[in-house]
Formats: sequence, structure tokens, C-alpha cells
Amino acid sequence: MMQVVKIGLLGLGTVGSGVIQILEQNANDIQNRSLSQIKVSKVLVRNLKAPRSIAGDFTLTDQAADVLTDPDISIVVEVMGGIEPAKTYILEAFKQGKNVVTANKDLLALHGQELLDAAKEAGKDLYFEASVAGGIPIIAALKQSLAGNRISEVLGIINGTTNYILTAMTEQGRDYQEVLKEAQELGYAEADPTADVDGLDAARKLAILASIAFNSRVTVNDVYVEGIAKITSEDIAYARELNSTIKLLAVAKAQADGIEVRVHPAFVPDNHPLAAVSGVFNAIYVVGDAVGETMFYGRGAGSLPTGSAVVSDIIQVVRNINADSTANINCTCYNELAIKSEQDFKSAFYIRLRVKDEPRVLATLALLFAEAGVSFASIIQKQKKRQEAEIVLVTHPTQESCLREALDSVRAYSKVLSIHNVIRFESGEHYD
Repeated sequence: MMQVVKIGLLGLGTVGSGVIQILEQNANDIQNRSLSQIKVSKVLVRNLKAPRSIAGDFTLTDQAADVLTDPDISIVVEVMGGIEPAKTYILEAFKQGKNVVTANKDLLALHGQELLDAAKEAGKDLYFEASVAGGIPIIAALKQSLAGNRISEVLGIINGTTNYILTAMTEQGRDYQEVLKEAQELGYAEADPTADVDGLDAARKLAILASIAFNSRVTVNDVYVEGIAKITSEDIAYARELNSTIKLLAVAKAQADGIEVRVHPAFVPDNHPLAAVSGVFNAIYVVGDAVGETMFYGRGAGSLPTGSAVVSDIIQVVRNINADSTANINCTCYNELAIKSEQDFKSAFYIRLRVKDEPRVLATLALLFAEAGVSFASIIQKQKKRQEAEIVLVTHPTQESCLREALDSVRAYSKVLSIHNVIRFESGEHYD
């Protein structure tokens, strides 16, 4: 008779419902792949009386202990989100001798080491594929499929909300606020979109990816973050003129002097694979010393895509239980690499200025930048109003500290009326 493995689910929202749906609709295939009958036994919910779109042969409870202390439950699946009480529940699950699958990026980005240490001490699995990029299997790829590589670079579009907004601005010539409102109406953005549009959601995911890619602990507090609220239709138009597309990019690089981790808008050249990633889709571009360049693409959120990642983890944990080999690849952070300061980042820059349209202004700007060690790859100047001009400067790759020194001098120059925007270039002709 085939073994029955019972699961306790913490949460029955969007992702939890997707997990149950997938387990039911693909039950026969999942049983054959795991060599076990996987059964959801108990589900923790906040309100027992709330109407639900999904039902099944499981017990609903509003008491976490009913799930965490049930001796028949082998795997606890946390899909409730947030830091607490999720953290407390996961730690208790390990104390009770249970394996854990979670989709909680916020918790892992802040407390991943503590959770992984607890899993190791308990001799149990902690799987978290769904914590980054929804249904895209990037965690397993980095931990297993690319384990023979030294990863040097991870570039990602890992927030669907911001990618939807920037895609609409690019393809339809619309303004940021208008597209943001539409994204909220369509359910792609929250009523409070701060975590998405300010880059915080992407920063949490990048901390997880960088920790695994470089085998060194990175937390969300290590990630330099800028959002997309300052991007305008003018910037989008100049990007087109410069054969580029603006994306909110998550960047992680392992260099001789440490790890560089940053999230910010960036000019991505049109011939780069990430430039074609549109709408709410996600993609992660990984460079390894043996495999070369690879890219993982798909839906980064949603009930079934995220549920797909959770179920894949459940199947793997069941296989490990059957083979008596849990806790065999939990924490892989055996390095202690330095985290680089943003002052030491190096890239090319786009700088859009409004200046007085007078003789020698451009020459003076060139001198101010040169004094800080910054040179130009190209210059665009356009008449905007009478006696005013807009200048776009594209620098050669330069250290961030030098660029900031130059900008301080430019701000003090009386002929400069405003600095509209400063945006980095990534992985293109301006970056080589």
C-alpha cells in the first residue's frame, strides 16, 4: 500500500488555494512522481466562518497548535505571509519534528539564517522555491542544476507590478501615475503600492537570490534600493533614442572586492534578453563560469504559478522523507563575502538636466564632470523653451562616488536649473 504523507497548511488565501487546487487536479501524476499519496490534513485560517471558493477533505482550524502539534502531519506549508506569527510557527514546526515549505520572501530575506539553522538542528527540510519569482524554478536551479558553476552575476526583473507599469509607459507613452492607477484597478498593484514601486519587494527577493548564488549571507538591509516613481515619459523617450528600455532591475554581482547588490531603474539595451520581458512577467538572467549565460522566464505571481512552486517543493520533501534524507541541502552560505557600499558601484549613467541656453554652459558642465573623473560617451541637447535647453549626458562607466561628486558641483552651478533624473545603464554598450 502506498504511503500517505499528511500536510498542514498555514493560510488559505491566494497561494494556499492554488496549492490545494494543484494537489487535487494533478493528484495522480503527483502520486506517481512522489511515490506517495499527499493529503492536506488540516488548514489554519483566521476566520472559520469566512466564505471560501475552495473546499476539500481537510479540517479547518483557527488554532495553530492543531496543525503544529499533530503527530500525523509530516510537512507544514506556510503561505500566510508576513513576519509574525509566521516565523514563530515555522520555528515551532521544526521543534515538533516537521519539515517546512514556505513562500515567505519577507521572512527569508530578514531571518533566513535563523530558519535554516533551526532546520539543520532539527534535521528537517526547509524549502522555499515560491519565495522568489512565483512559478519560475530559480532556487532549485541555483542550488542544484547550476551547483557546478561559480556564479558571477544575477540580473532580474522580479517584480511584476513595476514591470507592468514600465511596459505600459514604454509601449503606450503614458505617464506613471495613470498607469499605476490602472495597475491597481486590474489587481496588479496593491492599494498601497509602496513595497512594489519603491523596489522593496524586489530587494527582498534579491537578498535571497544573492545568498544562494554566491554562497554568502545577504539580507534585505544589505541591498541598495531605488524605486520607479521618478521615471517620466521623457526618460522613456530618451531610452528609445538610446536603443534601450527602462526596467526596474535587481542586480547582484560577485567581484574580487565583495558582493554588489542593488535594485534600481536601469537602461537595458534592446538587444539584451531582459529588455523583451514585458507586462507582469518576471525573468532572471544568470551568468556562470561553466554554463555561460542563462535566463529563466515566467509568471512571477498568482495563485497557480506560485502554487506550482510550493507543490514542487512538497513533492521534493516527500521524496526526501521516503529516502530518509531530509536536511541534505538546506543552508549553502559557506562564504563570508564583504558587501560593497553603493559608493563603490561602477556603471555608466544617464543624466537629464535643464539648463540656461547660453554659451559655454556645456563646456563648463564637461569641466565639472572631468574634475570629478567622469567623462561622456554621448551628449544630447534639445531646445525646450526660449533661453532654456534640456541636456542628456551619458557617461562612460564610472565609480558612483565620482558621479556623486560631479553632481554636487553641477547642482551648485548657477546655469543649471534642475537635474531631472539620474539612471544607470546595465549590461550594454555603455557598460563595457
